[in-house]
Amino acid sequence: MAEPLPTTNGVKENKIWKGIFAVSGIMITLVIYGVLQEKIMRVPYGVNNEYFKYSLFLVFCNRITTSAVSAGSLLASKKALDPVAPVYKYCLISVSNILNHNMSALKYVSFPVQTLAKCAKMIPVMIWGTFIMQKTYRGFDYLVAFLVTLGCSIFILFPAGTDISPYSKGRENTVWGVSLMVGYLGFDGFTSTFQDKLFKGYDMEIHNQIFYTTLCSCVLSLTGLILQGHLLPAIDFVYRHNDCFLDIALLSTVATASQFFISYTIRTFGALTFAAIMTTRQLVSIMLSCVWFGHLLSWEQLIGAVIVFGSLYTNNFLKKASLKPLPPQQTQNRASSPVKGIP
Repeated sequence: MAEPLPTTNGVKENKIWKGIFAVSGIMITLVIYGVLQEKIMRVPYGVNNEYFKYSLFLVFCNRITTSAVSAGSLLASKKALDPVAPVYKYCLISVSNILNHNMSALKYVSFPVQTLAKCAKMIPVMIWGTFIMQKTYRGFDYLVAFLVTLGCSIFILFPAGTDISPYSKGRENTVWGVSLMVGYLGFDGFTSTFQDKLFKGYDMEIHNQIFYTTLCSCVLSLTGLILQGHLLPAIDFVYRHNDCFLDIALLSTVATASQFFISYTIRTFGALTFAAIMTTRQLVSIMLSCVWFGHLLSWEQLIGAVIVFGSLYTNNFLKKASLKPLPPQQTQNRASSPVKGIP
């Protein structure tokens, strides 16, 4: 006798619980990550008020922790460590991920500026989606992208005059800081788009993709630290400041957890739901950063933030509304209508 198929309500309830798991995981880990990231890069340590300047060392610590945990997960579940996709495809994600690490930008722009600017990655995602995934977009999508970019531009160009970076002598919207953010957006758009392509093109476990991409990132970041001569100074700094060591250890832990939640969300719900979750996370992160670190926002920045988040939430709401199925009765009426039956 065949087993009964799961009911629609059961499937829907299961998806709701999966959604709660994904949303809470991403929100908690990335909000903590954002606060710790700003603390490490912008708050001085010790009696001499020394700043930690080795952002690539943070990337290395994050990736080696994530790689070790994902390898342990694969071994514990008795799944093969063999790559599912060609190794060079993992390396592409890894290289892009290393290049888009945005911690260096925190030396020149504040965390609220950096976080809101991430919302503008819709444009590079649309560009990469067209080339990599052969996607097409509606005119409304381009309108939303324009409004988000406009809001981000207002937010960056009109900072509060008292928000000064410890690494620069002037206001925070330096050319170099903005240039770093533009580069970050381009590479980050490629990373998420290519990750989505790998999940759809191969029967790939989440841990498998994370293991190989972070393993490549470990090699690349370690090589960069050695070539720049920053490896030993970074270790010496952490050795002299135990509180910095604890901050980096916690940062690596939440970064590892966030990687699993992000990959799980992209694989289970797709890029649209992930974008909505990240929009909410960015709003919460900005509010916490302003309260925790005393960032002041100008009235122009408040207008820019309203434009950005208003556009994004409107876009997500309209897309979800267009995807809702018609009620059964309405569907039946349309199917039986003689007008609809005429070709």
